[in-house]
Amino acid sequence: MDTMTRFGRAVVDWAAGGPASAGAAVAARELAAVTEVRTVVLVEGVSDRAAVEALAARRGRDLAAERTAVVPLGGATSIGRFLALVGPQGLGIPVAGLCDAAEEGYFMRALDRAGIGSPRTRAELAALGFHVCVADLEDELIRSLGTDAVREVVDELGEGRSFRIFQKQPAQRERAVEGQLRRFMGTHSGRKEHYAGSLVGALAADRVPEPLDRLLAHV
Repeated sequence: MDTMTRFGRAVVDWAAGGPASAGAAVAARELAAVTEVRTVVLVEGVSDRAAVEALAARRGRDLAAERTAVVPLGGATSIGRFLALVGPQGLGIPVAGLCDAAEEGYFMRALDRAGIGSPRTRAELAALGFHVCVADLEDELIRSLGTDAVREVVDELGEGRSFRIFQKQPAQRERAVEGQLRRFMGTHSGRKEHYAGSLVGALAADRVPEPLDRLLAHV
């Protein structure tokens, strides 16, 4: 496990609170000092982390070697806690990140409370290094690839038959294919993370979703 992954796990455990948080705080501080973490990228979940890391690798970048840690929040409502720990009021590490459109206002308020900035528009949020996915990163990837290419990825991962069965469920029959694909990816734990890297790998170089592209350019 590389040091940036260890640092990210320590931050997640620290933010979770409980008996283990004190030890995690010590570990996070030590790793931040020893490795001189340059940037913390805060994303909502592990699938977002997988997509960010997959695109970086595809572009020949090693985020760990660049001392950039991609840390999943485990849900957007935790953003304030993570900013307090790693931002200017905590470890003092520059931050960036991704959020879903539904959480845009929440991220703006959290950045304001953390003393990082007072964004009121999406452009101001982007200037601080935080980029908004509409509606979420899976939706961005599906739209960028197109449904035919996404279904090819589903087939390549050996889940074509499972997806076709899923489409026949009463709750899915009236849904557009884009919605069916997005819902299918979230039906089992770990599936979204599994698909994130594969979808990024299937993207044409000029079809990378803008929020993901701009985030990598920022860090």
